[in-house]
Amino acid sequence: MRIALLQVNPTAGDLKGNSALILRAAAAARPQAPDLAVTTELALMGYLPRDLLMNAGFVRRATEALARMAAELRDAPALLVGVATPNPSPLGRPLFNSAVLLKDGVVGPAFHKTLLPTYDVFDEDRYFEPAVGPQMLELNGHRLGISICEDAWNDRDFWKRPRYHRDPIEVLAQSGAELIVNLSASPFTAGKQVMREQMLGHMAGKYRRPMVIVNQVGGNDELIFDGRSAAFDAAGRLFARAKGFEEDVLVVDTAGGSGSIAEDDFEAEAEIWRALVLGVRDYARKTGFTKTLLGLSGGIDSAVTAAIAADAMGPENVLGVLMPSIYSSSGSVDDSVRLAANLGIRTLTLPISGIMRSYEQTLAGAFQGLAPGVAEENIQSRIRGNLLMALSNKYGSLLLTTGNKSELAVGYCTLYGDMNGGLAVIADLPKLMVYRVAQWRNRRKPDIPREIFTKPPSAELRPGQTDQDSLPPYEVLDPILELHVEQCQSAEEIVAQGFDEATVQRVLRLVRLAEFKRKQAAPVLKVTSRAFGLGWRMPIVRQE
Repeated sequence: MRIALLQVNPTAGDLKGNSALILRAAAAARPQAPDLAVTTELALMGYLPRDLLMNAGFVRRATEALARMAAELRDAPALLVGVATPNPSPLGRPLFNSAVLLKDGVVGPAFHKTLLPTYDVFDEDRYFEPAVGPQMLELNGHRLGISICEDAWNDRDFWKRPRYHRDPIEVLAQSGAELIVNLSASPFTAGKQVMREQMLGHMAGKYRRPMVIVNQVGGNDELIFDGRSAAFDAAGRLFARAKGFEEDVLVVDTAGGSGSIAEDDFEAEAEIWRALVLGVRDYARKTGFTKTLLGLSGGIDSAVTAAIAADAMGPENVLGVLMPSIYSSSGSVDDSVRLAANLGIRTLTLPISGIMRSYEQTLAGAFQGLAPGVAEENIQSRIRGNLLMALSNKYGSLLLTTGNKSELAVGYCTLYGDMNGGLAVIADLPKLMVYRVAQWRNRRKPDIPREIFTKPPSAELRPGQTDQDSLPPYEVLDPILELHVEQCQSAEEIVAQGFDEATVQRVLRLVRLAEFKRKQAAPVLKVTSRAFGLGWRMPIVRQE
């Protein structure tokens, strides 16, 4: 069969816009005469619409949009559209996560998702009823097994511990499916595509059946989707792959195993860069912003965030704000100016020393007899945060926060200060990865001044301050955080791997204490297996 994989970038809730995207993609595929076109998971609604699915009017309008699409596609090849459909039973959840067939101008049968993930960022059991039995489409004399995303992620021979008791792909193969089709909205994490292709190739070869997957692309809130839709022959060989991080229409011939493989780069730093650029661009575009701004400190974090913003929005749409205090080094200011000039972004300088003195005078009586400390340091950060928010309000620009994952993990950040903003761009990148990504970017275009790489990391909130005054070296801190946050290991498990027990206990205590800050943080673009956001569900009040 010839199948068109419609890799589109939908927006959550935008039924009209998403319908138009799908229709344009189907029209683009039509000259290649596919037998069937397939969208991504929940493409009509945009994955994931979350509690919009609880709105009966939204679901009804989606059903009406399907009928209009079917009428427009009356003379076009059959199309499978990802959409939520009502569950007619009085029992169970009210909806199915479905693929609906549009053919000959009418809305045809629906095929439902079996496995409903509830881990990490997923909560599909909140909305959907699972399918029962094989989901089989008879089309042009062929039997196609229809699966949706998670249905393909439970092969007992590939995973050490399968999450579910059922394997829908096995059921489809045993039920006589000649070809497996998978509609997907699989969020990006670094390195996932390589594993995804290994898994799908394994299953295609295991069951001796071709397999195609069409994956969503684009950003919706903190989730980023990398596309890279793909096709595998009955031997498990990858014979076609769509572009990464952009929309594409890929037509494949499953009988002949013919298609094109788009060039790609699976180096972690390259993937992360492309993902974050797409995440910033789509978050801004889909929330109605055309311009962004951020504070420039002369450090590596704000430098990387500025470079990502310039790539995502165009340098003419990025404003870098310098807010030097009496503790800011001349090098930090000079480095920020050079960075901005290299990137081509505009700058604005707002010195804060006078404002700091005003705060000191106002608080002098209240602080009398108390030693200077974190309260005074945080005032500087909050002055900067207020100024940035004022500019954001006045200019109608999206404020990007510049903190990294290491800082957010241990609370080395200031509420209502440097945490201010609408989007946390690099808050899922540990500090050491920030440097690696910056080095990768500079190999392509050396915009980040060398001095930014070599200076000791510092918030510059007191004379001679460095991050390591308050934290373990990042070469120690980041591995501990990775084991604890992403691999969910306890202090005992981490210490058993050779880390100093006192250091581990201190770090994990800081992680616990900072929970209340993370609950108030801006949305974090997710690029690792476990980011602070939807997939991190820790109580603020807890004892360990």
